[in-house]
Amino acid sequence: MGAYKYMRETYQKELKEGSPIIRERLIKWRAEPTIRRVERPTNLVRARTLGYKAKDGYVIVRVTTDKGRRRRPTPMKGRKPAHQYVILQPGLSYRAQAEQKANRRYMNLEVLNSYLVGEDGMHKFFEVILVDPERTGLDVLKRRAFRGLTSAGVKVRGWRSWGKSKPRRRSHKKERKEK
Repeated sequence: MGAYKYMRETYQKELKEGSPIIRERLIKWRAEPTIRRVERPTNLVRARTLGYKAKDGYVIVRVTTDKGRRRRPTPMKGRKPAHQYVILQPGLSYRAQAEQKANRRYMNLEVLNSYLVGEDGMHKFFEVILVDPERTGLDVLKRRAFRGLTSAGVKVRGWRSWGKSKPRRRSHKKERKEK
């Protein structure tokens, strides 16, 4: 393999070990605004595999999402037993939320893909690849981040195993092994 193989290995090794370079980056990123345009991708190998090119019309944005329990706001004005549950399950992953945040800020661009750059105890940091369809000539659907058409959106909607005969429950797997 070429240089990208070694670049990928060193980046993954630094992330796993929690090297001081990564820690310094995270400290800087925490102080920055939630959505920030970046000159070049942090993880070049990952960005290139997801469709990024160093051309006119391709933009990279770093987005911060809050991490932790998704607490439901407490109901106001009286007792509402139906709304007394503590945790609210959102229908989106953090990655899909990051893509939507980036698309809200840059409405003239379309989300191509995204990837995780780092995380600490409070935040997850994603880099979102945005494309200008007019400049690049790509045939990209409109507002795809909000319609669940990006990779993260498709995963959230459960369409990865669509059309494949995969067992949905553990009991089915056991029955197949016994036969």
